[in-house]
Amino acid sequence: MPDPSPQPAVRFPESQALACVAARAADDKKADDTIVLAVGELLSITEYFVVSSASNRRLVRTIVDSIEEQVREQLGRSPLRTEGLTETQWVLVDYGDVVVHVFVEEMRQYYEIERLYRDVPRVEWQSVVPADQG
Repeated sequence: MPDPSPQPAVRFPESQALACVAARAADDKKADDTIVLAVGELLSITEYFVVSSASNRRLVRTIVDSIEEQVREQLGRSPLRTEGLTETQWVLVDYGDVVVHVFVEEMRQYYEIERLYRDVPRVEWQSVVPADQG
């Protein structure tokens, strides 16, 4: 019997790989509640959101630095732009096809980005094998 709720087909595997690298990098630096949302069917401007949070501003910066470093090392990509580094309450790292949001916990609770995109599929990033290990 087929699975009644199959995972959606991956439209852009390179984008999903970048989102998973970013999520793992955040998780490695002790980010809280990291999720990857497949927003491409809903938004025309990007394919994936990575959403993560940290307990303080210093940790937000550490997580963002780690994400940029890991994506550059593993995939050879740099962000098109990064916003919010001065305040480090909500930092947005824009790769075009993937947008990473790193919040200080209070800001994440305030904006509730997961609630806004509750109907989009979540990507199981923990089980994806990194490109250099597959």
